[in-house]
Amino acid sequence: MRAPSIWLVGFGNMGGAMLQGWLTSGVPANSIHVIDPMAKSVPSGVALSAAPPTDGAPDILVLAIKPQMLGDVGPTLPVSSATIVISILAGVEIASLSAALPGAGAFVRVMPNMPAAIGEGVSAVFGPSLDGERRQRIDALVAPLGRVEWVEDESLFHAVTGVSGSGPAFVLRFAEALAAAGVAEGLSPDLAQRLALETLAGTARLALQSDMSPSDLAETVRSPNGTTHAGLVVIDGSDFAEIVRQTIGAAATRSRELAAAAQKG
Repeated sequence: MRAPSIWLVGFGNMGGAMLQGWLTSGVPANSIHVIDPMAKSVPSGVALSAAPPTDGAPDILVLAIKPQMLGDVGPTLPVSSATIVISILAGVEIASLSAALPGAGAFVRVMPNMPAAIGEGVSAVFGPSLDGERRQRIDALVAPLGRVEWVEDESLFHAVTGVSGSGPAFVLRFAEALAAAGVAEGLSPDLAQRLALETLAGTARLALQSDMSPSDLAETVRSPNGTTHAGLVVIDGSDFAEIVRQTIGAAATRSRELAAAAQKG
């Protein structure tokens, strides 16, 4: 069976991460066409052009541009009733996508994150108009990037953007702070960074495999009046949880602002 043709419009960090995830999972390179006037090179076998081809429409059109570019780029993209448009544009709702690309057959919002590049990401997916066959096609395309979470309420995508879409940046800031604290206690920068990153990665894997909540799992590390207890006293007595809430809230608010801007065209 012929692999579906995929046009990836935009080759920034997230578009590149998705492409790498697809190629690693075995998606044929010659089925993918990257469209980006700023891209200098793409992996071997993948087509690259500054402008969309004019000899037809793709099976799958992936929008990985900046949300503010949709109004200018959308009208230049040929689509057909057989085309599924997948958008990773933060804040841009299905209604705005449909207005920008009215000839497409179906629209899907996907919010992946950067670990998609190594197949360890998580992608929220919203596609209210998909039939069973198209939903399976989207599942097959997104699954190589990591875990797939279907969302039934589009309004939840603002929160998804804050927690998982932008979340890797927030987690990495914490990793940086964790390593810096180790350096302050005498560790070399390289060792402190390795300890911090491996601790985050291993703890996340453990939590995913555990039936316990993160809070309860944290208590299994704490012993009465021990080292972990001393550190948790500081965290629990600080504004740490409120800072995280404000961080996610700021990202979600910006997502809503982008949605409003896209609606105005």
